[in-house]
Amino acid sequence: MKGFLNKVEQLSRFFNVIAGISITFIVFLTVTDVILRTFRRPIVGTYELVAFSGAIVIGFSLPFTSWLRGHIFVDFLILKFSKKVRNIFNIATRCLVIALFLLIGWNLLKYGMDLQKSGEVSLTLQMPFYPVAYGVGICCFIQCLVMGCDIVKIFGGKYDE
Repeated sequence: MKGFLNKVEQLSRFFNVIAGISITFIVFLTVTDVILRTFRRPIVGTYELVAFSGAIVIGFSLPFTSWLRGHIFVDFLILKFSKKVRNIFNIATRCLVIALFLLIGWNLLKYGMDLQKSGEVSLTLQMPFYPVAYGVGICCFIQCLVMGCDIVKIFGGKYDE
């Protein structure tokens, strides 16, 4: 089981690297565009590129952030309960998150297929939308794997470490 957990962590890290590259691209693009605007030479399609990259940053960073439990959560009420009750609560919430992200991922893949069939592209750069929808949809499925790993860690007594 440890090998499975390591593979999911590595996959999450890989997607997080892609998110990091994307946010770096956003920063460089924005700074370059601002500088070039002073010379009346803006970069065409900056808004579209930032929007696409922003979706990549959000979707691709989600699994690793969840792996690290880096999201903000309020647990002062849960901490008052026994470890058994906390584990039950954590398992229940992870199961709900898995169901939610399975639905989101599935619908994003269906939406990506619709975008691909229709040939819908961005207005200025004529870039297709569907690769971003597919990518974020896949990240939703990886998020489900991360939540499954949390459940495995809970059963193994390794979740609170």
